[in-house]
Amino acid sequence: MDPYAGLDAFDYVRQAPSPELAAYVEHFWVVTWTGLAEPYEQRIVSHPTVNMTITDDFHRIAGVIRGGFSYTMRGDGRVLGVRFRPGGFRPFLDGPVSRLTGRFTEIGEMYGAAGATLVGRVLAEPGARAAVALVERFLLDLEPRRDPVAEEVAALVAMAEGDVSVTRVDELAARAGRSMRSLQRLFRDYVGVGPKWVIRRFRLHEAAERVYRGLDLATLATELGYTDQAHLTRDFTAAVGMSPAAYAQLAGSERRAARAGQPTSGT
Repeated sequence: MDPYAGLDAFDYVRQAPSPELAAYVEHFWVVTWTGLAEPYEQRIVSHPTVNMTITDDFHRIAGVIRGGFSYTMRGDGRVLGVRFRPGGFRPFLDGPVSRLTGRFTEIGEMYGAAGATLVGRVLAEPGARAAVALVERFLLDLEPRRDPVAEEVAALVAMAEGDVSVTRVDELAARAGRSMRSLQRLFRDYVGVGPKWVIRRFRLHEAAERVYRGLDLATLATELGYTDQAHLTRDFTAAVGMSPAAYAQLAGSERRAARAGQPTSGT
């Protein structure tokens, strides 16, 4: 949530998946940090995606997290993650993705000895690219099968993300050519949360970006389909952990520090 502050605390890189995994995986990501004199807490507002993450502190599959969550970095460390496409984890799971929602499941618990072996090899591998290659090989060995429905879901989620005029489930259902009930079942099975949550979460991401740029809150509430400013403020505060006004103040101080070339700090 603090873009400039994060640059002073850690390095973040993405790596595209191989063509064989591109239908399932959006990207691999690696966060590294060294010599942190003080603990640094990074707060995250989640997306409607499943992530696999491996670090010294944990090695797990994270379902969609409805609220915000945070991770505290200390000293030196690395987190390697796989961000699956919306619906993209369904071929790796024997059952609806909704059973993972709001939960963290150990990789070894989900995939047995092979999963535990993967974790050990990734933690022992010092090179980030080589560690990503280990995870990619593991996922390919699970032999996922292309699922046209998962690809339909990914396209619908991308539509909800990219088109800010989509603010209601009935609008998305009409574009999908499905009934609202059918769309809701589809999203629970493949994404893990309903389409209403997905739409609202993307609008909150849009709100955070625009508040960061200094857009008036009343105007923003109208543009994003909220009934009033108070409704947006409640949703924003629940997800981000601070009110839009407080976030705008934080953003202003971060931008001023970045322009001045000064170190930033944040939580």
